[in-house]
Amino acid sequence: MATNGESASSGGEAPSFRVPKTGELVAQRLRARIIRGELAEGDSLPAEGTLIEEFGVSRPTLREAYRVLEAEQLISVRRGARGGARVHAPSASAAARYAGLVLEYEGATLADVYEARTLVETPCAALLARRRTKHDLKLLWESVEFGESLADDRPRLIRHHTEFHALVVRLSGNHTMNLLNGILRQIIDTANYQRVDTDPGGAAHDAAFHHGLRAHRRLVELIEAKDADGANALWMKHLVEANRYLLELPGATTVLDLLD
Repeated sequence: MATNGESASSGGEAPSFRVPKTGELVAQRLRARIIRGELAEGDSLPAEGTLIEEFGVSRPTLREAYRVLEAEQLISVRRGARGGARVHAPSASAAARYAGLVLEYEGATLADVYEARTLVETPCAALLARRRTKHDLKLLWESVEFGESLADDRPRLIRHHTEFHALVVRLSGNHTMNLLNGILRQIIDTANYQRVDTDPGGAAHDAAFHHGLRAHRRLVELIEAKDADGANALWMKHLVEANRYLLELPGATTVLDLLD
């Protein structure tokens, strides 16, 4: 009688399946506890001896599990008498770093990344206009007013611009879009700081940033009015103009260039 593997491959070699190492299985169990919230940000994992007894594994196997979770940035391990493993909540930063490596390898241009940012942020502005709460409006107006107070402080104003954009996406309530935005933002922020820092300034620079502040204020007005179509159109126009301005500045043209 033919085995399942033989019949599935019509007489060829049976498909091979990789059996996870014991350390990976232990990491999987601990990871599940973090994801479910049984272990929260800042908690310490139980002592090594306790986990060794619970899982029935050796110390080297447990430390292999620790290395897996460290690579995923779900724990950090301190050595020594007062050391131990401390838990970290999942964040977009680990995904952003790996996505950045893939984009670097593929030779992605900054124009490509900026375009993706536009496609993520624009519908979020419309979503926020439909769903906004009084608390959302409070946060948005505070951000707008704070940004306007920074009109003559270039470094802080640059950071405020990126933070306002991130706030719009976060308040939209779409967790998937927020994750995608977090991945893109790590690349975009690096590019923006580099490009604007090399810009000598002048009237064009000042006009671009003041225009951006006006767009922020107008967006919040549209969100407050629950004008989703207006918010969508305004934010698309603002992002396209911002992308054009940033790409005209000297500096990196590909994601890989940002590392040079």
